[in-house]
Amino acid sequence: MQHPRIVGIDYGTKRVGLAISDPMGWFARPLGTYSPARALDVLRELHQREGIQQIVIGWPLTLEGKEEEATQKVAAYIKRIKKVLPDVPVLRWDERYTSEVARELILQAGLPRKKRREKERVDAVAAAVILQEFLNSRTSS
Repeated sequence: MQHPRIVGIDYGTKRVGLAISDPMGWFARPLGTYSPARALDVLRELHQREGIQQIVIGWPLTLEGKEEEATQKVAAYIKRIKKVLPDVPVLRWDERYTSEVARELILQAGLPRKKRREKERVDAVAAAVILQEFLNSRTSS
């Protein structure tokens, strides 16, 4: 395991979008969308195969920056992640507007309308947006 990856997560109660960094930690790419339980399996497998240096999970604050019920659900999922990967740090990342950015990126990619409406695609791209924002913040400081 020369270059453990950084993983981005867009959590939802039905679907979890996952994204992964390149080995150097510069670029994020969507990995896929899974059920919450299957996403934990995918994380475990990825950690065994390539190593995970860190996980960045979207923290769903309100537009005013407050925590509500959605943040409690993400906090519970973080606990599940830590049971599966106790040695991997999990960072909460403000995810306000990431779904809108993801939809815009999908639109710019020129996908047909039917594919743009697939919620699974939006979740995976949103995870990549969360991860890319984090990766960009590391290089800009």
